[in-house]
Amino acid sequence: MFGIAVLVLAIALGLKLAPRDSHHQAADGKKSHIQTAGQIGLVAAVALFGVDYFSSFFYATGEMMHALHPLGLQSYAWIPVLVVGLVNLIFGALYIYALGIFNEGGGSYTASMRYLWPVLSLIVAVTLLVDYVMTVVVSALSGADQFLSITNNFGAPWFVHFAIGALLATLTWFITIRGRGESARTVFMLLTMFGVLTVLMVGGLFYGAISGAAQRMPDLAVIGEEAAHAPSVGEALFHLLIASMKGVVALTGLEAMSNGIQFVRDEDAKVIQWAKRRLPRYGKLWKFYSGKVGIGRMVQSSFLFYGGLTTAIAAGFAVHFNVFDGTAGRSLIGNLAFLGFSVFSGGNVLFGAYQILSVLLLAAASMTAFQDTQATAWRDVAIGEIPQFVCYRDAKGTFTRSVTATWIVSVLIMFLVGGSTTRAVPFYGVGVFLPIGIMALAIRQHVLHTFAPGRVRRWGAVAAMSAAVVAGIIFLSQLFARWEEGGWAVLVTFTVLFSGAHVILMSRYGKRTPETIKYIVRERARVQGGMASIVEWQSLRMQEYRHELREAFSRLLMRVGVQRPVEAAPMSAGPYDPSRHLD
Repeated sequence: MFGIAVLVLAIALGLKLAPRDSHHQAADGKKSHIQTAGQIGLVAAVALFGVDYFSSFFYATGEMMHALHPLGLQSYAWIPVLVVGLVNLIFGALYIYALGIFNEGGGSYTASMRYLWPVLSLIVAVTLLVDYVMTVVVSALSGADQFLSITNNFGAPWFVHFAIGALLATLTWFITIRGRGESARTVFMLLTMFGVLTVLMVGGLFYGAISGAAQRMPDLAVIGEEAAHAPSVGEALFHLLIASMKGVVALTGLEAMSNGIQFVRDEDAKVIQWAKRRLPRYGKLWKFYSGKVGIGRMVQSSFLFYGGLTTAIAAGFAVHFNVFDGTAGRSLIGNLAFLGFSVFSGGNVLFGAYQILSVLLLAAASMTAFQDTQATAWRDVAIGEIPQFVCYRDAKGTFTRSVTATWIVSVLIMFLVGGSTTRAVPFYGVGVFLPIGIMALAIRQHVLHTFAPGRVRRWGAVAAMSAAVVAGIIFLSQLFARWEEGGWAVLVTFTVLFSGAHVILMSRYGKRTPETIKYIVRERARVQGGMASIVEWQSLRMQEYRHELREAFSRLLMRVGVQRPVEAAPMSAGPYDPSRHLD
């Protein structure tokens, strides 16, 4: 009865707190859907832009320990845990600050276009699309792993993993194209249940560890292909590096919120409204978290500590109870759930519910990728990277064609990696550190351009540059630490995609006139105001870069005696002027 009562309470709490569509009477007397038109509040933002990050709890630590356990290095898990926690603090603080500057959406794409060079914006555009596709792949396949853990069939044939993963991706695709309001309500209910049950599970694990009610598992763990042996110092350090790199995969959520801020309502969250009335002495703090930027910052504030804390808890209990991915036919978190809930009456009910919840939550993490694909794709259409027909927005505010394209490519990749989460992970989370590093460089330029000479300007520039260096180190470490698992293929993939992006941009399909840009932004994407004018400026800037590339290519051909017709120079974008892009 206790287990059932907890589930009923969690569901009731989720229903109570979940966001609902807001309606207002339009001038023609019809009701319009504010939320489904793309304007979401704090609760919906937490659901849509935080679920990818929050659900990393189910696979990040498992992948991290998979790099340590085969060589008996699990007792050194505290080292990658510290790395994960430190990286979360650095990049979380960077993006919380960046939201106040680049609050029109677009993330590092917008930041690099304003302060750096168009070529970096093109790198970001390609990298993020790859990362969003891989988010769907890893989330859906991890959901399949958790589902099979319910019946202790973690080692089922590859086609079973693939079939379940494809089914979960299809489910989230269907929910996404029905509108953001429905997506946010569904995901927030799942997150509420996740919070309640996870706190209960961790409490059970602490009680079981102290009292002995939950026993250490016998040595049943799946060692893997690499034979267990005493590693050399070099092997140990290399595997600690691999573990650290696998533990930071969830940082994609930082760029997700920055990219999707365009969908957030520009008003104070209710909790901030209450705080301003009741606690006026902390006015500076409430101002920091005011408006749509404040909502984004509240979502990203959890990034400062969540990754390090959850990784430390899961890794600590994994070592204590001797459980890992594959132990007793369950995933690492599946084993911890089995042990943690076993100390309660009705523990089997809670364990089964938690595993099903993990499946749904990991599937829902795909929604973050689908939302950000929408936020990115219409910009890519405007600059000339994607064909115009992809930019279609339905009455509910959803860019359905970009979502569908992401879903198709994701299912194909699931098939190519044989339904294996481990094979997919090397391709996931690698590229996101390029946009993070570019964002840090843009912040540095912003500090140098806007701050008066002095200590604040100097240390701000140093801090931003330090974050860029850390991002660069992690990006390279991701490639080389996962080289044998597919890091080399990631490097080849990015090179091919980046080169292909330039080919498309230089071709006739990449040409955009001012009239075409305005039509794409204001008619097809139905974006107005300051955000529309910013994207139009970005598109003109990219057309200038296109013209420079074509001229350079023409000069190269002339050296070998080939003449090409000269294309007229595009309209000049001019320098970025914030006063021209106000709503």
